[in-house]
Amino acid sequence: MYMPQTLTEAVRYYQDEQTCIDTVAALRWPDGKPVCPKCGVAEGERKHYWLDTQKRWKCYFCRKQFSVKVDSVFEDSPLGLDIWLVALWMLCNCKNGVSSYEIARETGIAQKSAWHLLHRLRYGLQSEDGGKLGSGGKIVEVDESFIGGKARNMHPTKRKKAMEYRHKGKTVVMGFLERGGKVRTEVIEDRDKKTLHGKIKQHIEPGARIMTDELVAYFGLDEDYAHKVINHAEEYVRGHIHTNSMENYWSLVKRQLNGTYISVEPFHLFRYLDEQTFRYNHRSTKEHPVSNADRFALALSQIAGKRLQFKELTGKVDGSF
Repeated sequence: MYMPQTLTEAVRYYQDEQTCIDTVAALRWPDGKPVCPKCGVAEGERKHYWLDTQKRWKCYFCRKQFSVKVDSVFEDSPLGLDIWLVALWMLCNCKNGVSSYEIARETGIAQKSAWHLLHRLRYGLQSEDGGKLGSGGKIVEVDESFIGGKARNMHPTKRKKAMEYRHKGKTVVMGFLERGGKVRTEVIEDRDKKTLHGKIKQHIEPGARIMTDELVAYFGLDEDYAHKVINHAEEYVRGHIHTNSMENYWSLVKRQLNGTYISVEPFHLFRYLDEQTFRYNHRSTKEHPVSNADRFALALSQIAGKRLQFKELTGKVDGSF
């Protein structure tokens, strides 16, 4: 199957609706046999009817009609797949992300629609953890970061208080990065010892080698892990002991949040972290080169079985305001 290699090629290639349908179908059903989302019957058991005028299939068994959008992040969207696929291409391959205002300008849709579209695509980028990190003696760097406004940008009445309590009002995010492997992030309530130790045990294999900074809450991990500490007040690297890889990831996250998205509500922060995590975990390296087309194809293969409605995004699931 042909895959465009650049954004310009993607815009031209996905102009045709049937091309978009064929691309999504090929990546959603790799064996080329559409599966009815209502009854779960694949086309191989008895060929589904293709309704050419409506661009969808009709199941031979339950007689229900379905398209490539059903049971995916695209479900119930009036937007064409040409907009969805170009937006997904940009989200996967723009290093600092892409804002809803930019998508709205480039595609001609409303900014509100673009915002919903991007959050649905971020949901599609989420992937399963795939077990604990640190197996086989690999080193895992653990660090936490604060996401929130800077004191110098605040009103003078709030700036003084923010300078006294640097982390007050900010969201705490914890990260786990396996050297030569993948990164994971999680929004946490606080930096207490109980919280940090619980998350480490949840994500890291017992007996693994862990690198952290000098935060007191990390003390006491020696019973279950080979724990090494780097004191940032004195040095940043001592041989193989450092958390620079994790710090590099935080710099990418903050460049994305501060430069592209400007302001992110804590309620939605984990979605933006999922977006950056996907790009980081599938970055191109000398050992494992990854092209833009590869990253796009992987993201498109993960869209099935995920649906995110606008009322869930805005906290109105029960219909309340």
